[in-house]
Amino acid sequence: MSESPVRALVHTASILDPTALLEGAGPWVLAVVMAIVFIETGLLFPFLPGDTLVFTAALLATPLGLPLPLLVVAVAAAAILGDQTGYHIGRRFGPRLFRPDARIFKTKHLEQADGFFTRYGGRALVLARFVPLVRTFVPPIVGMSQMPFRSFLLWNAAGGILWALLLTLAGYFLGGIPFVANNIEVIAVLIVIVSVLPIAIDILRRRKKA
Repeated sequence: MSESPVRALVHTASILDPTALLEGAGPWVLAVVMAIVFIETGLLFPFLPGDTLVFTAALLATPLGLPLPLLVVAVAAAAILGDQTGYHIGRRFGPRLFRPDARIFKTKHLEQADGFFTRYGGRALVLARFVPLVRTFVPPIVGMSQMPFRSFLLWNAAGGILWALLLTLAGYFLGGIPFVANNIEVIAVLIVIVSVLPIAIDILRRRKKA
């Protein structure tokens, strides 16, 4: 009897270990990947391994029995639906979600995402998809803004599809390299470092100006 997605997550050693998470999911692996990608932005939970999980799922697609086209479509759909949900949360609840002393919904996160959106406009929806933390809070920020829903939908779809394509294709084709296949954990760390690099550069620039 196969495990449910919830049990697969519970039986996993750590949700931050993409390889263990995927292998522990069994036949529910695609559902688990989609759920985590969706939760990261749809339920405003930024501390999930979105980038590394998708990359690792593509790298292990063959042993996991995941057809690459199906993985791309599933990840893109979950990413787009997640941002849509975040958008509607921001539109409905607005600034009431964010407080200076909140554990997750801190006002400083709201301000960072707002600044990101202000600097890049609609393109922020595409760029934010590649930046951990920022991608979680940009959709509700846009929901609180005056951006027309149709414009948001187009930018959101472009960002979700591009993110899914780049990560899955990179993981799938790099997986054929023995060094990559044998050092998934190291690569996962590198992906996180590269993903947060834009934030680090922006912080250093601001400090330098100050």
